[in-house]
Amino acid sequence: MGKIIFYEDRNFSGRCFECGSDCADLTCHLSRCRSIRVESGGFMIYEKPNYCGSQFYLRRGEYPDFQQWTGEDESVCSCRLVPTEPGSFNMRLYERIEFGGEVMDLVDDCPSVMDRFHINDIFSCNVTDGHWLFYEHPDYRGRMYLIRPGEYKRFSEWGGRTARVGSIRRIMDH
Repeated sequence: MGKIIFYEDRNFSGRCFECGSDCADLTCHLSRCRSIRVESGGFMIYEKPNYCGSQFYLRRGEYPDFQQWTGEDESVCSCRLVPTEPGSFNMRLYERIEFGGEVMDLVDDCPSVMDRFHINDIFSCNVTDGHWLFYEHPDYRGRMYLIRPGEYKRFSEWGGRTARVGSIRRIMDH
């Protein structure tokens, strides 16, 4: 279960919209979003409708000024509930599109893809267990991408602009 509340203005003021599941278009409910409160669960929020654009993972907590927190002047137009239940994690990474090239298995967090696998780019992946975050840079920095169970034949399928993946983290309830 998850619960997120979006507010039109900073510091949790103005009109609000409460959500407990995926929402492909928040603009149907609010004209803008300046602050967010996550009361339970974890959510991926997106700058554009239909889960497109820049992504940010939010766990339980308060975000009184969204633009200040992200460091960017981006909007929030859709969200996706991310399960954080305990369980196993398993992913296969590939150095080429459509599951080609070297195969690398991952079952835990990876703060540096380069240090661990000696590559800079992940072109495709297959997730059998768990929800993951890909980060653009090592040490869980930069743009992030939600990776759910399923097959990703090329990096554009998870929203990546390039195949560059610097670090990978499991989404767990902490």
